[in-house]
Amino acid sequence: MNNIIAILKERCLFDNVTSPDLEEAVSSPMTVYAGFDPSSESLQAGNFVTIMALAHFQRCGHKVIAVVGGATGLIGDPSGKASERKLLSQEAVEKNQEGIHENLSRFLDFEHPTAPAAILNNYDWLGKFSFVDFLRDVGKNFRMGTMLGKDSVRTRLQSEEGMSFTEFSYQLLQAFDFLQLHDSHGCILQIGGSDQWGNITAGIDLLRRLRGVEAFGVTIPLVCDSSGQKFGKSEGNAIYLDSRKTSYYDFYQFFFRTDDADVIRFLKIFTFVPLEEIAGLERELREEPERRSAQRRLAEEVTRAVHGDDGLGVAQRCTGAMFGQAMEGLHAEELLSVFADVPSRELSLDAVVGNLVVNVAAESGLCGSRGEARRLAQSGGLYLNNCRVGGVDEVVSEPQVIDGKLLVLRSGKKRYHIVRVG
Repeated sequence: MNNIIAILKERCLFDNVTSPDLEEAVSSPMTVYAGFDPSSESLQAGNFVTIMALAHFQRCGHKVIAVVGGATGLIGDPSGKASERKLLSQEAVEKNQEGIHENLSRFLDFEHPTAPAAILNNYDWLGKFSFVDFLRDVGKNFRMGTMLGKDSVRTRLQSEEGMSFTEFSYQLLQAFDFLQLHDSHGCILQIGGSDQWGNITAGIDLLRRLRGVEAFGVTIPLVCDSSGQKFGKSEGNAIYLDSRKTSYYDFYQFFFRTDDADVIRFLKIFTFVPLEEIAGLERELREEPERRSAQRRLAEEVTRAVHGDDGLGVAQRCTGAMFGQAMEGLHAEELLSVFADVPSRELSLDAVVGNLVVNVAAESGLCGSRGEARRLAQSGGLYLNNCRVGGVDEVVSEPQVIDGKLLVLRSGKKRYHIVRVG
């Protein structure tokens, strides 16, 4: 069996371990779990770090469990948070659970012949407790001094925001998850981000106290780029694994725009590309950085893993459209994602279909006048949907209006203008 700890270290997916004994323990198959917070109806690119770690465990023959926090999501994990999160309703959490279940089902092998993955919801066991029963059966096993000493608690208690009793109790809930998974699935290992250390050790202490077993925890680095920006954030907007929230094109471009200083590390973390091949891409990056071969491989591998070959194909065609390639097969919403920052104007269908392209170019604002538009067409510099306009007499046909909603006009090589057809 491959040494999973060595693999995690090679792949920049290892931060810390609760006991050095784990290295020997993982030489035999074991059950490992990670939790996912249903704060949104889709996981984010940052969650992909934990997903990849679980996938490596499964590839090494271990059984993996993904726990969706249907109960803990109602409380909100204070770890790494500067203020208390807005509490979600039961209905919102249930809706978010469905999306996260779909996300996870793309990456974990539930048909594995010896170690099939599982997705569980901690509301199934935590939802059965009354407040009194939980305090009596679980709360009595925790000591205030230990709880107050957790970094996540101490940091918040020293802030102006403080910490509510609800958040303070969160570590008890996550600790009980570990106990429940040990009893029902023989789980003795929990993995999570480095900000989860306190929650993980709380579960280990509970298992030792109530079951007399040694359990383990492994933390994964919180991935940041070379500027210190937390991974998965783009100008304040999260990058989601659901194409309805982040388009194929935007997802692909997020990875393609990775800085040279980060791309090799990200290839190790977010892909299964062999390390030998990554070393070759690193050499090429040093010698020919302008080719961006490493960034292209990263974007292709991650987009394919998250969205499949079809999603990758759309992202690549959208990228090509930005650089003058054909737009066949692309839909209006996809192109709007590509040209989100391009000037646009709305025109009626009657003002577009059957009208001269040069007139539409002038009325849309691409050209300052019809005379300018005619001169542009005569010089071969006017394009409709990335196809050169043949002459001043060419008219817009209805099939050229993409999905009945959109025209893409271009002047020269790079100056685009969108016509939204209403």
